[in-house]
Amino acid sequence: MLVWLRLAVLAACAFAAVSSATAADRIRLAVQKTGTLAWELDVIKTHGLDRKLDLQIDTIELASTEAGKIALKSGSADLMLSDWLWVARERSLGDGLVFYPSSSTLGAVMVPGQSPIKEIGDLKGRKLAIAGGPIDKSWLLLQALARRSGIDLRKQATVVYGAPPLLSEKALQGETDATLTFWNFCAELESKGFQRAVAMETVMRGLGAKGPVAIVGYTFESAFAARSRSTVDRFLDAVRQAKDILASSDAEWQRLAPRIRITDPSTLAIYRQRYGEGIARRPLADEEDDARALYLVLAEVGGAELVGPARELAPGTFYRPAQE
Repeated sequence: MLVWLRLAVLAACAFAAVSSATAADRIRLAVQKTGTLAWELDVIKTHGLDRKLDLQIDTIELASTEAGKIALKSGSADLMLSDWLWVARERSLGDGLVFYPSSSTLGAVMVPGQSPIKEIGDLKGRKLAIAGGPIDKSWLLLQALARRSGIDLRKQATVVYGAPPLLSEKALQGETDATLTFWNFCAELESKGFQRAVAMETVMRGLGAKGPVAIVGYTFESAFAARSRSTVDRFLDAVRQAKDILASSDAEWQRLAPRIRITDPSTLAIYRQRYGEGIARRPLADEEDDARALYLVLAEVGGAELVGPARELAPGTFYRPAQE
């Protein structure tokens, strides 16, 4: 009887240990169906990287970044893709969000192939369309660099705001002279003969960044990272491997083309090029230094509406995996 009792206790303990490990290895992601994180997760699943790293990745498909923020803040998701500007703002308001770099791929000021617009100064007197609204970070950074040359784009250009798909249509119809839009819409315009007159990487370097800055990254609560550090670090390892596959495999992009909703090979090639250029590979300390410098610029131009009460990047904004 004692032997059976001992076996039952051992079995119960083993079951509890397995259940605990499974729960610890689970991570819930808020994902936009057509976003880059969805592509990376597709690669992770296809190549079994989640199984190799003992991860259970559950996805919650959402329509927008704002919906992802709500999911993260409400506790229904553990991680999403966002930017360090939002993370720093939330930290300044008392939240415990942290950020880990993913991509430096941002938009650009796009112009028709034969346009005389080649630099920021050429935007004076032109009709400039802006995706993302008046406090879009790319727009604020563009304004900040223009000011250093004595140009106030809000006054010296005709500025219109709109949703990215609409602005792309207006650009193709010739209703605007230049369009500052998100990177995937830039890629679409590029495939139709448009050129990148002012790239956001160039703007950020002009404002003091030492290299390509990964403003976009993986965002999660520090409390979640504290209790599931191994899970978080293995997930970050999985996405690093997925990025390497995407950077090196043309076949992978061909497989993903239906998900990205691209049928034209030249457009797909531009997507691959721009995605690969933006993969974050710099030391974390360098990313944080540049983020701190750019935050000061954004705080000056955007004010409290953009950054909240903090005038400097909140300490602890960047997450550091155990191996870094």
